[in-house]
Amino acid sequence: MCKQCDLMRFSRRGLLTAGLVTAAAAAFPPLPAWAQSAAPPPNAISPDEALARLQQGNARYAANAPTNRDYAAGRVARAQGQYPFASIVSCADSRLAPELAFDQGPGELFVVRVAGNFINEDGLASLEYGAAVLGVPFIMVLGHSKCGAVDATIKVVKDGSTLPGHLPSLTNAIRPAVIAAQAKQPADLLAEATAENVRLNVKSLLVAKPILSELVTAGKLKVAGAVYDIATGKVMPV
Repeated sequence: MCKQCDLMRFSRRGLLTAGLVTAAAAAFPPLPAWAQSAAPPPNAISPDEALARLQQGNARYAANAPTNRDYAAGRVARAQGQYPFASIVSCADSRLAPELAFDQGPGELFVVRVAGNFINEDGLASLEYGAAVLGVPFIMVLGHSKCGAVDATIKVVKDGSTLPGHLPSLTNAIRPAVIAAQAKQPADLLAEATAENVRLNVKSLLVAKPILSELVTAGKLKVAGAVYDIATGKVMPV
């Protein structure tokens, strides 16, 4: 990752206070000539356009008609910097690969993964970096069908059991979604809890201060949620 390029883009978008800009400038050497272009970066698109790209890519993937096959293309250009157009908060489940599910190549998506696709402090910091430094205009919280982390949390909530190791940190984060889903008395508690977990984390990101909430208010960033169906490959909004 080119820190000099990222700091330049960060400053150009006006997302740092004057004090931070001054401090950053003092900490790093002058930017090279190639990084001082006034041209907008490739990901300088609207949040709605970013969402549309994701939707179109998933349609290609679900239809088994992907366009991204040559992963060597653009490798030299990517060595100079990254311009992802969307951030994805994804579960760590091995059956879900966001780059494949949305038919995007290297450098297109900024992905944060954790079992249960919830937001913790580290994940939030990563998303702030993506939005403020890399200029990502869209964030998607992406759950998936048959999520093991959500299912485990349902069992913990119902049985009052305690999981070993650090697993309770996952179930504690997902517990509010399970409780909210239970209150609706759905026919499929796992599916509803999965969707509710996505919704709660979207709401959390929308009001996350100081960076994301300000970008959302300014119309420079949108946050949405969806669930990936493992059986069909389709991503549906929730």
